[in-house]
Amino acid sequence: MQQEEALARILQEVQPLPARSIALADAVDCFAASDIFAPVSLPLFDNSAMDGYAVVANSCVAGTRLAVIDEQPAGIDRGLSVAPGEAIRIFTGAPVPRGADAIVMQEDTTVAGSEIVINVTVEQGEFVRRRGADVVAGQKILSAGERVRPATIGLLAAQGIADVTVGGEVRVAIISTGDELAAPGAVLQPGQIYESNSSLLRALSEKRGVKVVSVTHCPDRADAIRAALRAGAACDAMIISGGVSVGARDLVKAALAQVGAELQLWRVAVKPGKPFLFGRAGQCAMFGLPGNPVSAFVTFLLFVRPALLRLMGAPDDALSLPSVPARLGADVQNDSERVHYIRGVIAAGIFTPFGRQESHALFGLSRSNAILKVGPAELLAEGAEVNIFTWG
Repeated sequence: MQQEEALARILQEVQPLPARSIALADAVDCFAASDIFAPVSLPLFDNSAMDGYAVVANSCVAGTRLAVIDEQPAGIDRGLSVAPGEAIRIFTGAPVPRGADAIVMQEDTTVAGSEIVINVTVEQGEFVRRRGADVVAGQKILSAGERVRPATIGLLAAQGIADVTVGGEVRVAIISTGDELAAPGAVLQPGQIYESNSSLLRALSEKRGVKVVSVTHCPDRADAIRAALRAGAACDAMIISGGVSVGARDLVKAALAQVGAELQLWRVAVKPGKPFLFGRAGQCAMFGLPGNPVSAFVTFLLFVRPALLRLMGAPDDALSLPSVPARLGADVQNDSERVHYIRGVIAAGIFTPFGRQESHALFGLSRSNAILKVGPAELLAEGAEVNIFTWG
């Protein structure tokens, strides 16, 4: 099955989870479930942009002497008023006194006892932040489906908003399989390697803002795999690493059928990552990823990531990997009949393949920050303009 058809089928089966209300501080990288409108204007009142003096502009030219009659610090509005020939000491963020229409910076004045001498000509409105100049009460400040970024948190907090309604929390189970795999820190037996895919997939999942509730490793035994699948099916999504190909020890596909999962697709025409499957068990979306770590990484980006984002309430235009233009720093050729995703580094607008491109080669992947999609039997020459995909 082609990549586009596979992804479309997955997204047809995955629907956003019910919305929830959470504390604003916990909402970073969640997706707003509804539009939010500003309850107050920003600034809320006319205030000073500088430390200086509140004055009446048309009474101030270079050399004017003004009597300093009072002081307005940032904080409670003291209800002060100023007239021509007068000045009120004021500080950044403080309410502008009635009658004042400009602020003179303290650097542009000379203090002479209880008076100041203005050293510049003052313009009306100078260094005054006007009420509503940034946000007007009733203005839409966040749209449904929009990602809540750290700067969004600041804006909502400035509106006095303590809680926000966002897409549902996605609970994920991760299962790895294989007798050849040992846990990090264990003593390796002859023929064993350390299991890394669950750590990789957990990091990728949590980076997207989902909650990984369990990580399980199964030996190549059908009963152990079935038990892990049954337990994981209580989650919203399950990511299974290894055991999804056609070998005698690839037991996941049969185990899924035995626990009542309905398979929607198996195998996709991408490299690395051909032995990929997707199915459902009740409300749980199940993803079977290849055991080779680079294959697991690529299929996560192409198929699992957009499905998790859909569950979180992301809009369609947020499901694709970010794409940026670049020039190739080396020739790239795909001799395969499948689309090939080349790992590499983009720097200063140049994309260069990095490291070995085999599906087991983790070092090159660990140094990469982008992937390039190369079509079947396609040759791309050094210097060619391409679009590359990033995942940060």
